[in-house]
Amino acid sequence: MTTKPAMDAIRLSPEDDVATVLRAVARGETIRVGSGAEVATIEAIENVPLCHKIALVPMAAGDRIRKYGEIIGEATQSIRPGAHVHIHNLRSLRARAK
Repeated sequence: MTTKPAMDAIRLSPEDDVATVLRAVARGETIRVGSGAEVATIEAIENVPLCHKIALVPMAAGDRIRKYGEIIGEATQSIRPGAHVHIHNLRSLRARAK
């Protein structure tokens, strides 16, 4: 008998705007996002590959994006909850002049 994991994605910090999917997710799926003892659900609005990020909140172009409780970059366009977050809509702020 195969059992389904308790969650499909993990939010590493309560301040995070994104979660990391623990398996490939297909558009239209309702996924369970674990954050500590809490589990929330969100619908994927596009396919998200294994170990990539999924948006948990709406973000506008220029908004800072948090993962690990830290800013990892900024949105280069509007991002809706359930969207795949990656280099096509996120610009890293590492090693950039302030």
